[in-house]
Amino acid sequence: MSETGSTTSETTGAGATTDGAELSRRPGRERGREDGKFGRYGGQYVPEALMPAIEELTDAYRRYVLENEDGFMDEFRERLADFGGRPIPLQRADRLSERYDREVFLKREDLLHGGAHKLNNALGQVLLAKYMGKERIIAETGAGQHGTATAMAAAHLDMPCEIYMGERDINRQRPNVFRMKLNGAEVNSVTAGRGTLKEAISETMRDWATTVENTHYVIGSVVGPHPFPVMVRDFQAVISEEARAQSIEKTGSLPTDVVACAGGGSNTMGAFAAFVDDEDVALHAIEAGGSTLEVDEEAGVAPNSASLFTGEEGVLHGARTKLLQDSDGQIMESHSISSGLDYAGVGPELAYLVDEGRVNPVAVDDDAALEGFHRLSHTEGIIPALETAHAFGFLEEHHEELGERVVVNVSGRGDKDLDAAIEETDKRDIDEAPDMSMFTGGI
Repeated sequence: MSETGSTTSETTGAGATTDGAELSRRPGRERGREDGKFGRYGGQYVPEALMPAIEELTDAYRRYVLENEDGFMDEFRERLADFGGRPIPLQRADRLSERYDREVFLKREDLLHGGAHKLNNALGQVLLAKYMGKERIIAETGAGQHGTATAMAAAHLDMPCEIYMGERDINRQRPNVFRMKLNGAEVNSVTAGRGTLKEAISETMRDWATTVENTHYVIGSVVGPHPFPVMVRDFQAVISEEARAQSIEKTGSLPTDVVACAGGGSNTMGAFAAFVDDEDVALHAIEAGGSTLEVDEEAGVAPNSASLFTGEEGVLHGARTKLLQDSDGQIMESHSISSGLDYAGVGPELAYLVDEGRVNPVAVDDDAALEGFHRLSHTEGIIPALETAHAFGFLEEHHEELGERVVVNVSGRGDKDLDAAIEETDKRDIDEAPDMSMFTGGI
């Protein structure tokens, strides 16, 4: 085991001019790039067999992503615009603004090609694999959004692709499984454990360990060994780079608060990255509180996925971070109504930012998330992913604690979750839900 540790001109609130390239070199963005460390978190806890691939990827990240060798970042930005549809709007949510008596803006990542923020990273990594001369793409997925984005990017760039997905998540997210197959990807069912994201990541890493010569592993979140956490953050940072410039353009100033749901943390760090050094902007990471924050050690289950809020320090999937674990240090099985947040860990940079007091972690339970799903759908005409819905559950419960201009990252759309939403809504008495009788006769 080894352990080592589109350019946009804008005016900041202070009146200075900052462009996208300068944002990328601010202190908060430089953190972790050299050694993969965020305080005591991060690192490279991987088998020796993987170290050559990790070192090769670290070198490629430095050359192509940070130094734009061979115009890599130029091509990435061009493809993100033409294939992905960026820039993505920052929309004022008029009815929510009236409801909460403050301006609420929605960063509409649900409008990105594929319906979620995941394409930002998937396209970047698949393109990087091409530059590195790799011949095969593998990836894990939970809710299916990352798998779908990776399959789309691989098809777009003519790369064979295999996706590992937990058996339980396949059953919960059949539309996304079909979308992956439509794009030509092979989908491998993972039956170990509870058949969710943690097991899918483990199985993908096993594949990578035996195929490193010709294969690139497209990790879907800011997790894993260095350089994955910083690389995924840097590809996803386009979210906050745009939102920062758009907020200044629309309101003349930065937002007072930025809100994003948090599982592994890719959309969270994407939404926060350009704001980390803006100390007047509060950052709120909304985790899945599940059914309770209590832990059943005997059953080995944490009925939530709130590792930032309740987790303890440990090592998972190649990095030291905050984890859901029992008193013996064994990883607990997590739970969330949303597949994409159902993960027992979180990115090491988010763990560090929480410890430093820069990010405020909040757990929102299944009921509040489902209420947020229905509320956004009927007040603004936007059906959010169940992951995203946690951020709107937070907004309902905590809006009085927020400032006057709030940006919420709409990380994905809810098409994939309609079957789950019907089933879960039928179990609850939700005032803002439609009459479910015509949908639930067979449930």
